[in-house]
Amino acid sequence: MTTVTTEKEIGTLQVYHESIFLKTEGALQFVDLTDLFTALVRRSGVRNGFANIQTRHTTTAIMVNENEPLLIEDMKKTLQTLAPCNAFYRHDDFEMRTVNLCPAEAKNGHAHCKALFLKASETLNVVEGTVQLGQWQRIFFIELDRPRKRTVSVVVMGQPE
Repeated sequence: MTTVTTEKEIGTLQVYHESIFLKTEGALQFVDLTDLFTALVRRSGVRNGFANIQTRHTTTAIMVNENEPLLIEDMKKTLQTLAPCNAFYRHDDFEMRTVNLCPAEAKNGHAHCKALFLKASETLNVVEGTVQLGQWQRIFFIELDRPRKRTVSVVVMGQPE
């Protein structure tokens, strides 16, 4: 993974941005970004404020939950039940669809429909330079489609150290 960084101070409010670039391996992959995210918040120099993490894609999600293997399997099964890959999606009918088509378009209506049940971002509190996560809380990037290059945007705002 690689990152790009920008930083500016507005009065006593510091704003820090960093992009995280990753390559996913396949559908329903849960990538734990917690350690990378908390290190980024420390680098930001923000002592008290907020940190927002946002996916830049419509077939991915950001979620705070527990990193327990059986629970992750349960979540994958639930998403698969809500929007199965083998169902018919009008989005995948390339003879009917005329909007937002790309060369070599893949059928991914299922991934967009799974995204309906998830979020594109999470905002977390930063207190005394530490992200306020509960004992079992972890931050996940979730791939809902296929192996792809992906970008996550993180903004940290608050009082500088």
